[in-house]
Amino acid sequence: MRTLTDEKRNAIIAAASAVFQEFGYERASMNEVARRAGGSKATLYNYFDSKEALFQTVVRTYSTHFLTGAAEELVTPESESLTLEQKLTRFGERLLGVLARDSQALALYRVVVGEAGHSDIGKLFQEAGTQESMEALAGLMRQHIDSGELRDGDAMLRAKQFSALLRAEVDSLLVQRETPRYSEQNIRTMVASAVDLFQGGARRAG
Repeated sequence: MRTLTDEKRNAIIAAASAVFQEFGYERASMNEVARRAGGSKATLYNYFDSKEALFQTVVRTYSTHFLTGAAEELVTPESESLTLEQKLTRFGERLLGVLARDSQALALYRVVVGEAGHSDIGKLFQEAGTQESMEALAGLMRQHIDSGELRDGDAMLRAKQFSALLRAEVDSLLVQRETPRYSEQNIRTMVASAVDLFQGGARRAG
């Protein structure tokens, strides 16, 4: 019974991802999700009590788990012996791994960007893992600001600045009809550039 329950939940999440990508968040309906998942609307609500909860689960499944995983790289026991450059590199490569492994993540991000100005989708996206992960990155920045390795400044702002450097090339994909796929080497090159630029501007001189 447990296996069947998990299979049904996964089917609903997959159907919902397709519906959100096709219709956007506002126009997506629970009726359509239920139809594509092959069940009733009542069954759907047994798993997810609202469209908001379903969207957050879809985002966690296909998108922000990459960011969550990247943040977890910052607090593993083995990371304590790494340099700031190594930590930022591991974070960046884990984050941008989405470009090589999951096109759905970028498609969902497009939905968020496209509708953020006229719905609560941006807030839901943040609550689905983005904010928590950025706070972890800010914690790393605060640690190295306090140690004197980085110049004084707001830790969260530093986290946002580094994140923006990582996304510099990714954001341009949002306006392209066809999304290119990147190799692991492409990602390593993009991350190395972002880390170099960030440290060049934020590292304390001397």
